[in-house]
Amino acid sequence: MRLRNAMLAAASAVALVLAVPFSANAATGDFLYKVGPGVPVGLADPQSRECIDLPWTTEEDPGFAPENRTQSTATVFLDFGCSGDVFYVMNPGKKLGDRLKLRSVVFS
Repeated sequence: MRLRNAMLAAASAVALVLAVPFSANAATGDFLYKVGPGVPVGLADPQSRECIDLPWTTEEDPGFAPENRTQSTATVFLDFGCSGDVFYVMNPGKKLGDRLKLRSVVFS
């Protein structure tokens, strides 16, 4: 009887673990910015803890005016590859002006 109860408890624990959804490891929401002559672009549900070089940004024309509409903190960098001394931390919901230039981002 005890063995059957132990097996039932173990099977129930395994079923419970499998029923809980796993984290998608994404920053839920949108990260928006502008490029070129103010054309709005963005990332939908970007990957977390991974550097993202922003599409449509170049050495000559960085992105600007970012809006962090995700549920994660975004750290934006002036340089590609999330490197360099120029960066800014954006909390969820933060919107910055045209003066902030960026080329890459990483989400918490």
